[in-house]
Order: sequence, then structure tokens, then C-alpha cells
Amino acid sequence: MHILDDLAQRDLIQQTTDDEGLRKHLEENVVTLYCGFDPTADSLHIGHLLPVLMLKRFQQAGHRPIALIGGGTGLIGDPSGRSTERTLNSVEVVKGFSERIKEQLAGILHFDDSENGAVARNNYEWLSSLTMIEFLRDVGKHFSINYMLAKDSVESRLENGISFTEFTYMILQSFDFMNLYDKENCTLQIGGSDQWGNITAGMELIRRTRSEQGEEEAKVYGLTVPLITKSDGTKFGKTAGGAVWLDPEKTTPYEFYQFWINTDDRDVIRFIKYFTFLELEEINELEKELETAPEKRVPHRRLAEEMTKLVHGDAALEQAEKITEALFSGDIKSLNASEIEQGFKDVPSTTVEEKDLPLVDLVVSAGLAPSKRQAREDIKNGAVYINGERNQEIDYRLKETDRIEDKFTILRRGKKKYSLIRYN
Repeated sequence: MHILDDLAQRDLIQQTTDDEGLRKHLEENVVTLYCGFDPTADSLHIGHLLPVLMLKRFQQAGHRPIALIGGGTGLIGDPSGRSTERTLNSVEVVKGFSERIKEQLAGILHFDDSENGAVARNNYEWLSSLTMIEFLRDVGKHFSINYMLAKDSVESRLENGISFTEFTYMILQSFDFMNLYDKENCTLQIGGSDQWGNITAGMELIRRTRSEQGEEEAKVYGLTVPLITKSDGTKFGKTAGGAVWLDPEKTTPYEFYQFWINTDDRDVIRFIKYFTFLELEEINELEKELETAPEKRVPHRRLAEEMTKLVHGDAALEQAEKITEALFSGDIKSLNASEIEQGFKDVPSTTVEEKDLPLVDLVVSAGLAPSKRQAREDIKNGAVYINGERNQEIDYRLKETDRIEDKFTILRRGKKKYSLIRYN
């Protein structure tokens, strides 16, 4: 199947500059394409995943992707999709962010020296050496103010104001496309639909400069993917704890897995099409499964499995599934300390000095009961659990076997009220 047909069936094409021309170009050539990622934090988040996976789809179809890290443009700030100015980071901070993002991209894309091996580039390499005179004479002269004001990324900011710094972002991104076209024969830029204006501006710059040099019209193309929305109206990629990051230190693999498995029924098939590499036939079967047995949540588990494995690997997926099963079954003792840290990251915790505290005292200090009288009653009635096991001994004192790797004990009152006990 042609790559564009596969993308279309997955609803992954929002806009193309020349569908027929691009189709022929992809059929006849190993096409070099790029997508940019500005290092605004020390990790990518799942809002970046769709364009990253688009690069991977083109790579699997035999084409050569460039992951462009915006070490230069990241110092300026992209106004697209924003109503306010970005906070500017220092050069050293952005360099550190750039290295971390490069590592994450390498974990998803196949970087090597083969014909379609992915490569990472950093636009700081060429933007930092540009002089102001060179930039204004050779690049800026090709952009009229009227042309720039008509672009959505600029027009949407005029009411609240936009600095000259962010106003020039479009020109810098256009220069990136021209530079990659000249040095790497890159003929296709992809991005989110909010990047349409920047992409077409880059194509126009390439055409103008080629024409000025007396060359034939350059064949360059642009393609955008849709911006992701959720059916319930909430923002994709956000949870109560904030953004869902690709860095396992910021969002654990278990949290990552849980994000996907908790996808709304109305979104799950769409997200499987967007984010996984499952064949369309299998996706159709999962859609039927959702219709006939929604309570089994088979598509949700498949989505969570595929995404966790893709971003964090097989071992992390196995661990996330183990934690999920242990929490569902109440078999807390099957978890090690690292898994406890992941599974109970957001559970209220209490740090204690003594390791053989009376259970009654611990239930109160952990906030699971307001008084010792209530704690005794709860224990007597079988409402208190230690590491998933009911304990009804009112005079019970915790033992060494109640401490998981001598670091944690999980107390539970009732069905859902947990507390993580940490030992110094």
C-alpha cells in the first residue's frame, strides 16, 4: 500500500501542498523528509509522538527521515498555537534539553548510515553562525510583511501582541527547510496542522531563491497531521498530574501505560490508528470487539501495550502490566520496591522511624482513621489491609515480613483508600 493511502486510511493527513505531485515523488524516489522539535523542556511528551511516529512510518516505507532538533529556534520561541510569549531559556539550558530529546528520538527512530536510516540534526549549527546582515539580505528580503501577517501563527497573535523575536520565527524555520534542501536534498517537511504556515513559507523561500539563481523550480512538499482532540473536550496528553512525558523519570512506564489504557471508548480506535503500527485489518477487528464486548476493554489494553512497548521497551511493558494486575487483584506482596514506587507514586505517604509500630497507631498516623477508637473498629470489622491482606488483629504490631524490601508497607482501608508507609 502506498504510504499516503495508509496515512489517509488512518486519518493522519490534514493538509498536503500537492497530493498528486507528492505521491509521484514518493513512488519514484527515496525521499528525505524532516520534522522539527523545539527543545522547550528536558523531555518530549506524548503531544510530540504523532509527528515522531509519522517520521517512523515514512522510514518503514523506505524513506529517509531527519529529526531536526531546534537548538536555534528553541532560543526564539514558536508563536504557533500560543496566545502569549514563551519564556526564553539560556543557551546552556537549551543545549541540555537538545541532548535529552536526541536520546529520546533515537529510542523510537532507527538511526544508522543506511539509505533510509534516520538522522538527527540541530539547527543551532547553522542559525548560530548567521550574521544579521546576511540574514536580512539573503533571507528576510524574500518575506513581505503582508505575507507574514496573513499567516495564522502571526495573525492570531496580533490582538495580544507579538514580539519581533517571535515574529521572525517563521523566517528561521523557512531557512531550516532551505538549508536541509541544499545540504541533504530534503524535499518534504511534515508537522502538526498549526505548522502549515511555517511549512508553506519554507517552500516559498526555496522556490524564490532557486528562481533568483536561475534554477528550475524546486519540487518541495508539505504535509501536516491533525491536531489531536479528545471526545470529552479535555486536552490530549494532560492528566491530573500534568503532562504525560516520554522520560520515565518524569512519567513512569506504569503511569504511561495507565494513560493509554484509560482512553475514552470514543477515542480508542482513533488513537490506535494514529499511534500504533497495527495493520488496518487488526484495527477493524478491535473495533468490532469494542462494539460487541466493550466491558472487556480489549482495544484499550492493546493500545496501552503497543505504546508502552514502543516508547519504553518490552521489560517496562511487562513491569507496567505486573503492577496493574497486582493492584487489581490486591496481590501487593508480588511487587518489588521499584514497582511500589511506580504504582503508588500518587498515593499519600507517611514516613516513620520505628519499624514495629502497632497497626492501630499506623492506621491513624497514615490518615486512614481519625482516631485510635475508629482504627480499632475498622481493624475488627476487617476493613484494614496490609500489603493487600486483611488483618483483623487489634493488637497487631508490624513485622519484618510486612516491609517490602525493608522500604515500604502498603496500608488500605476499605476498597480504595491507600497509604504508602516509608521507612527511614
